[in-house]
Amino acid sequence: MTITTATTSFVHVAPAGRPTVTAAYERHGTGEPLVLLHGIGHHRQAWDPVADALSAHREVIAVDLPGFGESPAQPPSIPYSLESAVEVFAAMFSELGVDRPHVVGNSLGGLIALHLARAGQVRSVTALSPAGFWTEPERLYAFTVLSTMRRGARLLPPTTVELLSRSAAGRAALTGSIYHRPGRRSPEAVVAETRAMREAPGFEATLSAGRKGVLFEGGIPEDIPVTIGWGTRDHVLVRRQGPRVKRVVPHARLVRLPGCGHVPMNDDPQLVARVILDGSR
Repeated sequence: MTITTATTSFVHVAPAGRPTVTAAYERHGTGEPLVLLHGIGHHRQAWDPVADALSAHREVIAVDLPGFGESPAQPPSIPYSLESAVEVFAAMFSELGVDRPHVVGNSLGGLIALHLARAGQVRSVTALSPAGFWTEPERLYAFTVLSTMRRGARLLPPTTVELLSRSAAGRAALTGSIYHRPGRRSPEAVVAETRAMREAPGFEATLSAGRKGVLFEGGIPEDIPVTIGWGTRDHVLVRRQGPRVKRVVPHARLVRLPGCGHVPMNDDPQLVARVILDGSR
């Protein structure tokens, strides 16, 4: 059953007879379906800088991962694992009436997108700075950055966040780890994504699942197009991880994103939208 409100819709699914998982999403545009998955601690509004360009050519479905954004936490009996994510999103695709959509993901969302491709649930996959191609020291470094952002978001009073967001320097202090050009982000967006990081009930469980050394090991059918984009200024998952993709996904297309950070949609919306549209042809 799908319930629609004025601004946000919610889809409810019970994959494989498990308890119900609920996810918030927005849906707009026309054309072939294109599902957008954000990274850990973020929310679907991360895609706002490219949404208009994408929805002019695709039916865009931007989703809050369970336990993030407006999506409530998963039931305790459903772990925050990649296997569960594939089951949940496959059920969501069916409930939303989209058969093997194009899927685009950033960071954690990119890793989920790749696993959905391996399961044959997508028409194409575009992954922007996907997790799962790290060495152990690189993973530890990335998790330290993310944990520091979470801790800062929870310690700073909302009034202080609002005050910092009013200046380019303040926005850099709040979001400079994920954006190369944080000053381009609006004060309202920075306040909202800091709140999303602070309030995400799925953050610790998701990070804990990743501490088990999650690596993507390939297995994507060659008839599913794969595009990997990596920002040259990514300070969370450093860009040297990008070329490793070819070892496990030989048919993947690697795209360099000059001047882009870990969440590249904000740093160069035109370039990122073009990469996504090209990857989902």
